[in-house]
Amino acid sequence: MSDINIDNYLDSHYIHRSNWLRAAVLGANDGIISVSSLAIGVAAASSTREPIILATVAGLVAGALSMAAGEYVSVSSQMDTEHADIEREKQELAEMPDEELQILAAIYEQRGLKKETAMQVAVELTAHDALAAHVRDELGINEITQANPIQAALASGAAFTVGGIFPLLVILFAPLKGMEFWLYGFTILALVLLGATAARTGGSPIWKAVMRITIWGTIAMALSAGVGSLFGVNV
Repeated sequence: MSDINIDNYLDSHYIHRSNWLRAAVLGANDGIISVSSLAIGVAAASSTREPIILATVAGLVAGALSMAAGEYVSVSSQMDTEHADIEREKQELAEMPDEELQILAAIYEQRGLKKETAMQVAVELTAHDALAAHVRDELGINEITQANPIQAALASGAAFTVGGIFPLLVILFAPLKGMEFWLYGFTILALVLLGATAARTGGSPIWKAVMRITIWGTIAMALSAGVGSLFGVNV
C-alpha cells in the first residue's frame, strides 16, 4: 500500500472551510438583504434620495458592527464551553483513568470495531495522547470544529460590509423613480452571485444554494417594502 499524504487528502475536502464560510455567508447575506430591505422600506415612503442614503449608510455601519460583535460573543461562548469541557476531561483522566479508558473503548466499539480491537485502539491512543483522544472522540472537538471568535467576527463583519455596499451603490446611482425595483433587481443578482460563490467554495450544489437564498431574500424585501408603503409618509 502506497503512503498517503494526509494533508493533501484533507485539502481535497471542504469541511475545514465550514467555520469561516458559515460566518462569511451569514454576514454577506445579512448585509445584502437587511440593507436592501431597509433601503426599499425607506424608498417606498420617500420622495427624495437623501433619507434613503442616510438610512442605508446607518444600517450598513450599524449592521457590520453588530454582526462582528454578535459573532465574537456567540463563538466566544462556544469556546468557553469547549475549554470548560477540556478542563473537566483533564480532571477525569487524572482521577479515574481506568474508567476513561473504558469509555474510549466503548466509543470505538459503538463505531463498529470489535471489542478487543476497540480496547487495543483505546490503549494505544491513550498512551500516545490521552487528552487529545478524549477531546476528539468523546467531546467531538477537533481543529475543524473548534471555535475561533476572531476569525468568525472578522469574516462576518467584513462580509456584511461587502454585501451592504451593493444596495448602497444602487441608491447612489440608480434613478429615484422606481428605486424599489432597481434595489430588488440588483439585490437578487447579488444574492445569486453569493449563493453560487458560497456553494462553489463549499463544494455543494449551486442551484440549491441559489434558490434558497433568493427565495428568502425576496420574502424579506417584499415585507419591508410593504411596511414602508403602509406606515411611511412622504419625506
